Amino acid sequence: MQARRAVRSQPWLRVVPPGGGREAAAAPTDEAIIEAVRSGDRVVASALYDRLIGVVDRTLCRVFGRREPDHDDMVQATFEQIVSTLVRRKYAGACGLNTWASTLATHVGLNALRSRRRARRVMEPVGEEPVDSYVAGNGPDPEQHAGSRAAVEKVRAHLADMDPVKAEALFLHDVLGHDLAEISVLTGVTVAAAQSRLVRGRKELHERLARDTAKEGERHG
Repeated sequence: MQARRAVRSQPWLRVVPPGGGREAAAAPTDEAIIEAVRSGDRVVASALYDRLIGVVDRTLCRVFGRREPDHDDMVQATFEQIVSTLVRRKYAGACGLNTWASTLATHVGLNALRSRRRARRVMEPVGEEPVDSYVAGNGPDPEQHAGSRAAVEKVRAHLADMDPVKAEALFLHDVLGHDLAEISVLTGVTVAAAQSRLVRGRKELHERLARDTAKEGERHG
């Protein structure tokens, strides 16, 4: 009963009739959801989870290449950051909520990866594959699956050891596909600075991978 009163109090919402169809109410816009979160309107704010859970879930899985045992905890941490940034008006309004959510999920995921890297140093051989193929877990062919998994884990380990701002720019651009203008807005820097972070991040990662390859050659030489 209380929920119905809350719905009636919002002129831009109406109760969805049984069966939906053309008479179903349109989903609230990003702007409506943001305002609801800031004003404490739980009826509309509850749509935030439904709107963003898919992108948060997918982004965290891209960071780790799988669903980790603490996946739900990271999802919760991401949503806490989403709500916090909306309430504190830190949301980069020039981008959509989905894009903002993927950025915060990337931040949460890379931080978790960094913590695990500090706790457990793992060194494995690695070959030469594109950055996005490594991190996304896409091996070149089924026969090389085991080697590809090792390469993926190696790149993740290097990302965890790199400067966070460079690693984040690299992941946002090469894995999630955001362009430099979007990364500029999402990270609060100029396009030139975002490009510099990306270029330096790629250079550092490639140098790290080259050193790994050289060490592997020495072991077999």
